[in-house]
Amino acid sequence: MATRTTDHGGDPERDARGGAADPVPPVHIGSANNSAFAFGSHARASTVNNPTAPGGDPVQLELLEAVRTLRADLERLVPTPAIEVLDAELVEAEAEISSAGAAGPARLERLRTSLAAAGEWVGALGSGVAVAQLVTALVGG
Repeated sequence: MATRTTDHGGDPERDARGGAADPVPPVHIGSANNSAFAFGSHARASTVNNPTAPGGDPVQLELLEAVRTLRADLERLVPTPAIEVLDAELVEAEAEISSAGAAGPARLERLRTSLAAAGEWVGALGSGVAVAQLVTALVGG
């Protein structure tokens, strides 16, 4: 039995049509970051990427590292409602800094409130103190 090979990507339906092009060729993009795509003979693409995310504010980048460290340290503590709320705020702060390059004022205020509510346990952790100091530096007061 002979095997037929084509340059049509192994599409049996297209092969049956004699290689006629699909009206809209299939396109699959698995994952793309900071990219723009254009398809077709007259297509154009442009993108504007956030210039602060890669380099970022040094204090915000330091806060990002401190947030990650505190989250790891919180795993050693017995979970309480205040610690669970703090962890959720830390997750949101990490996501915001990672995607936008900085945590906004509202996020920093929520983080400060959660740190205060978690109280002495967080204050006993060096990473908790670091996050609190950085938040205070960014928010003021």
